[in-house]
Amino acid sequence: MSIKDSRDNAAPLRMGLFGGAAGLAVPVEPPKHFKETLLRLLQYFRPYRIRLLLVLIATSFGTLFSILGPKLMGSATTDLYVGITAKLKGLPGSGVNFPEILRLLAVLAILYLLSSLFGYFQQYVMAGVAQRAVYNLRKQVNQKLTRLPISYFDRHPHGEIMSRFVNDFDNISSTLQQSLTQLIQSVITFVGVIVMMLTISPLMTVAVAATLPLSVLVTKTIATRAQAYFLSRQRSLGELNGHIEEMYTGHQIVKAFGREEQALTQFDDINERLYDSSWKAQFVTGIIMPLMNFIGNLGYVLVSVLGGILVIQHRIQIGDILAFIQYARQFSQPITQLSSISNVIQSTMASAERVFEILDETEETNGADSEVVDIPQGAIAWHHVHFRYDPDVPLIEDMNIEAQPGQTVAIVGPTGAGKTTLVNLMMRFYELNAGTITIDGISVTRLARDHLHRWFGMVLQDTWLFYGTIRDNIAYGRANASDVEVVKAAQAAQADHFIRTLPDGYDTLLNEEASNISQGQKQLLTIARAILADPPILILDEATSSVDPRTEVLIQHAMDELMKGRTSFVIAHRLSTIRDADLIVVMDHGQVIEQGTHPQLLAQRGFYAELYRSQFAHQHDSLVV
Repeated sequence: MSIKDSRDNAAPLRMGLFGGAAGLAVPVEPPKHFKETLLRLLQYFRPYRIRLLLVLIATSFGTLFSILGPKLMGSATTDLYVGITAKLKGLPGSGVNFPEILRLLAVLAILYLLSSLFGYFQQYVMAGVAQRAVYNLRKQVNQKLTRLPISYFDRHPHGEIMSRFVNDFDNISSTLQQSLTQLIQSVITFVGVIVMMLTISPLMTVAVAATLPLSVLVTKTIATRAQAYFLSRQRSLGELNGHIEEMYTGHQIVKAFGREEQALTQFDDINERLYDSSWKAQFVTGIIMPLMNFIGNLGYVLVSVLGGILVIQHRIQIGDILAFIQYARQFSQPITQLSSISNVIQSTMASAERVFEILDETEETNGADSEVVDIPQGAIAWHHVHFRYDPDVPLIEDMNIEAQPGQTVAIVGPTGAGKTTLVNLMMRFYELNAGTITIDGISVTRLARDHLHRWFGMVLQDTWLFYGTIRDNIAYGRANASDVEVVKAAQAAQADHFIRTLPDGYDTLLNEEASNISQGQKQLLTIARAILADPPILILDEATSSVDPRTEVLIQHAMDELMKGRTSFVIAHRLSTIRDADLIVVMDHGQVIEQGTHPQLLAQRGFYAELYRSQFAHQHDSLVV
């Protein structure tokens, strides 16, 4: 996914109550159906119920053991204080009971060790469960994408699909692995800390709880202001990323038109806005830490004063004050975590909802009466075909064409005439609104899609090569092809010579965009791929548009050999390449306006004849110049 595609899909920043990643989050789009989405997501955890139960038990015990720690430490402190005080007063038999203190410290060490072990165990198990659940969901979505019709990808930008498949899955994965266990820990910690504080002193517990509304008020006030700055920062960041991508991917055009200064000025403007919103967001977020510390210190002062009074009155022990201060410190942490987790879960449910929308899309279906034909003869006919992309905008109306086995059918017409649409309908990438398209007398709607697509070999004007070796790219249509067959296909496509001039020959690795070879060389490789696939029906969409005239002639000879005995459909703008076609179909605005051979169409002195003369007149003028 490009930077530009991610501009509107940037993951929300999560800023914590203390300036870290937690409660202060950029507002996220809430899910439309929270409950239904949550229940549906939980279905992916059903096979791991036992493991989740173990995680719950381990998290509970680990949290409880850590909660008991301050109480034991306070008891040890009390024993030490009482022993030293008695010793100083000279009381008989007085002194520090070191064996008891050592016992308490040993128990404390064991509790913390067990808490760490349980924490390690629950993280290990939960990581496996979460990643396995996301793995199954990701696999299911990937399989779903292969079954969706082409029209789905027409309606949804590639950047959006990539965002759902990458960003949303990352969001779900991190939440399932971390936030669920944090939620359990926070609830148990909150309840456990309150219980332990109440056992020490209900009065001091009320004093600490009295600071909670002030903390919530401060946090809410600052969060509201910070969210506006974070939103502004995200917009500026997305705009800056998009600008950088546009300028550096098109740097040759920028230099050619001398727009460097304008590009720098625009960058400075966006960068200034990003700086302004960023420092404000960070500043507002940063002041939460001192304010929360101040409020927390107020609570500690109340605890110290009340604790001192209660110790003097012998209502609590000196060690209880130490334990209570630690519990007071832990008291606000679960609230902070729960605030953060609430926002994260909202974001995760929104991501899950976007993923489930893909799973709920209508799939391509073969139909209940799908037929399989091993090797078609290649007789293809359009009978009263009607098709519209938009129900309100007419495109193809009552089209009738017949192609005999082995014929070469050329499809010509101006841009937007419907030439590529005609081919897409033949391959059943889209469903007809009315009429039928038949192959060997069988409607394409009754043919199994996978078999139907295997009959066709395609060479498109827009080349597609994947990250891999040249050998693998040529053999894409026939995975079991031998090296000799790959070389023969490359030779037939006039690609063997340039391949052997590369440093690694057929083992040369193409990068993600195949930018380490020229556009014409990419076209030669796609032609070699089609030749190797040896399909009974060929579709050539401006297959030689990116090669030089000499190579075009050589490829044309190879194509002539390849098309012998096969039904071929050639979409062409240069009419000189299709003069020998058995049938030329002339289209305009989705309609077939003329049909016939090259001599017949010239004799009609219609649209084709005018188009042909205009091309050759242009070529003649160019030669004269």
